[in-house]
Amino acid sequence: MVLLLQSRPTMTAAELAQELEVSERTVTRDAQALSEAGVPVYAERGRAGGYRLVGGYRTRLTGLARGEAEALFLSGVPGALREMGLEDAASAARLKVSAALLPSLSDAPRTAAQRFHLDAPAWFQEPKAPELLPLVAEAVWDDRRVRARYRRGESEAERELEPYGLVLKAGVWYLCARVATAGSFRTYRIDRFTGVEPLEEHFSRDEGFDLPGYWTEQAERFARSILRAEVVVRLSETGLRRLPYAVDPVAARDALAEAGEPDAAGWVTVVLRVESEDVAHTQLTALGPEAEVASPASLRRRFAEDAERLAALYRA
Repeated sequence: MVLLLQSRPTMTAAELAQELEVSERTVTRDAQALSEAGVPVYAERGRAGGYRLVGGYRTRLTGLARGEAEALFLSGVPGALREMGLEDAASAARLKVSAALLPSLSDAPRTAAQRFHLDAPAWFQEPKAPELLPLVAEAVWDDRRVRARYRRGESEAERELEPYGLVLKAGVWYLCARVATAGSFRTYRIDRFTGVEPLEEHFSRDEGFDLPGYWTEQAERFARSILRAEVVVRLSETGLRRLPYAVDPVAARDALAEAGEPDAAGWVTVVLRVESEDVAHTQLTALGPEAEVASPASLRRRFAEDAERLAALYRA
């Protein structure tokens, strides 16, 4: 209850009861108990009333269970914080939290580090933080507009942006921002920025903006936007299991959702959306004899030629 009241100016008995999953009578009794224990809980009567803490009261960091303390130190993501220029602030915060923990929990930072490590970049890539990332990150935290120049094909474009959030995906940093003139949200790769100028003006953040939800929606929309061709494929039971690992996950999910019933041989025919015939050839090759391309005819011929060459190699 104290933590809830610390995070909000005032809460009604009904709101507290709902959050704590207790009755309003229990809230009243507990508020009285807190007051008697020296916690300055003040009850305001009336329709607009509620409970609040007097005088900016803050509880000390006690009462953390071991699992909670260890989970707290998993949130640092040191590499990402370092790239955003926040390593010193994060280290200071961890030091202060460590100092406030009970003696029995003093080993929580070490035990968490021994059990979890985040390696964000994809395999076989040399991770490199974009030079302008700290400047962009500072604007994100400060709700400050920026004037950004970025590469678009062979040319450069300039936009005034309201930087809402940063996303680190497979070692690549993205900025989710609202275009100041258009009011629409767009996503930019930060390594394509050639210049970022923070402006004096701050922007009012849309509190309804959900960064994880926005990113999920945009990622799926992008994945579907590049799937411009269709391939009809017959898949064995093994091929069905392997399909999501061989092709785009969004394409696999859509294809499997609309798949028909198995034929007499146990094979299932699916319509698979692909980026191009060349990409489909590369991806479906991974399924080997567990997939048979039915159409287009040109792609089927390519697999037939592959099969003949393989047979000749292995006969030799």
